[in-house]
Amino acid sequence: MSSSSSSSLSLSFSSSSLILSPLHQHNPNVKKLATFITIKRTKPKVVFRCASTTSSSSVEKKRHWKVGEYPAISESSIPRSGNSKKKTPIKNIKKKLDRKNNAKAWANTVTEALSDHIDKKQWLDALQVFEMLKEQHFYQPKEGTYMKLLVLLGKSGQPQRAHQLFDEMLEEGLEPTSELYTALLAAYCRSNLIDEAFSILEKMKNLPLCQPDVYTYSILVKACVDASRFELVDSLYEQMDERLIIPNTVTQNIVLSGYGKAGKLDQMEKVLSGMLESTTSKPDVWTMNTILSLFGNKGQVEMMERWYEKFRNFGIEPETRTFNILIGAYGKKRMYDKMSSVMEYMRKLSFPWTSSTYNNVIEAFSEAGDVKHMEYTFDQMRAEGMKADTKTFCCLIRGYANAGIFHKVLSTVQLAGRLEIPENTSFYNAVIFACARAEDLMEMERVFVRMKDKQCQPDSITYCIMVDAYKKEGMTDKVYDLEQEKQMMAVNGPKNDDCLERETYVHV
Repeated sequence: MSSSSSSSLSLSFSSSSLILSPLHQHNPNVKKLATFITIKRTKPKVVFRCASTTSSSSVEKKRHWKVGEYPAISESSIPRSGNSKKKTPIKNIKKKLDRKNNAKAWANTVTEALSDHIDKKQWLDALQVFEMLKEQHFYQPKEGTYMKLLVLLGKSGQPQRAHQLFDEMLEEGLEPTSELYTALLAAYCRSNLIDEAFSILEKMKNLPLCQPDVYTYSILVKACVDASRFELVDSLYEQMDERLIIPNTVTQNIVLSGYGKAGKLDQMEKVLSGMLESTTSKPDVWTMNTILSLFGNKGQVEMMERWYEKFRNFGIEPETRTFNILIGAYGKKRMYDKMSSVMEYMRKLSFPWTSSTYNNVIEAFSEAGDVKHMEYTFDQMRAEGMKADTKTFCCLIRGYANAGIFHKVLSTVQLAGRLEIPENTSFYNAVIFACARAEDLMEMERVFVRMKDKQCQPDSITYCIMVDAYKKEGMTDKVYDLEQEKQMMAVNGPKNDDCLERETYVHV
């Protein structure tokens, strides 16, 4: 490896925003909230009231009231005859009201923090705040909160945590629903743990109020399709037929996409023909987008264009995503004239350019190493107020790496940190790819460790990049270790839905 490129990149990444704090360190905001709780739990000061006595031998003592403290005379302040209860001093009532209002304000603030962590997909922080909230007597978690957390844990590749949270919910006496069970089942499906997902399905069948519906089966169908276990898809369709659950268009689109990605074009055509003849699952714009994406990703532009015309003749109108698919397909084939034509057509029909539109254009220039046009597109994207996302920065990092401009990889990573761009598996793959291209294997390993510390599960693309880099340097022992780790990941590790297509990463 070249020493110059290695040292420069290593210095750069050592100060980047990717340096992570250990997971066992708590969020400082969580510590502040915990301190606040401790203060609120301290006992209030006791207020003593001294009763005055009157006798002929003693001088009558008068209470000296502070300004604004003397109670106004009202019907409620006149002593009643008989054994009436003592009235609580107004000063004490005010303290209680203040404590109650402070508790409400605290609850609202922490609830907002919980919602913010969920929105940012920070599952560990979200669980910490949620546990803090549950300790308060005034907070009663609702079904919707558990639903959001289960979905978050599922998307974050934490199915075991999701199951633990689900069990805690049951222990607290909250009744399960079909939707909550489906969210738990989806968490296992996202991690490619199909057997566990099927066990959740069997539990649902035995609970009268939690019966699986078309959405439950659709999620399972998708998991089986993604795992190429099409024999299980057939059994699921049989179960649906026995339960009189009719597959909807979404279910059919999932199977259609699965057959297409697996290269089973005959089965795909059969499903599509059935949709055209059906009255309950007719093809829609998602069907159109699925077929166009299939041929576009395979680089079969002519087939893509042919199917586009067929769907238009069937009466299906394109949407923004449809045009973005066309732009992406043309960009990968470097057909910039057609890519520009589609963008102009979008403007003509008043279809807005979205982040995906710009990302597809940036990606096209990124793969070509055309930094000038890539940066121009990114600047235009920001000038129009369009929010960049993780894919934007993945494309920028790969573009600079493809062009050999490694110092700009650092500035791009730092900018992503300032903009609080989520650092998922795809993001780390792009940085690891840049390190490999710079032949800085030491920094590549450091990023790989930080990736796992950040709870971002490596995928097949991660291992492919690193194995190619080690092979190039003849480091067979490192290759062997990674191959073993990759096999373990394939068996136990979660499947990453956010990873980019392998073709976007060229061999280093």
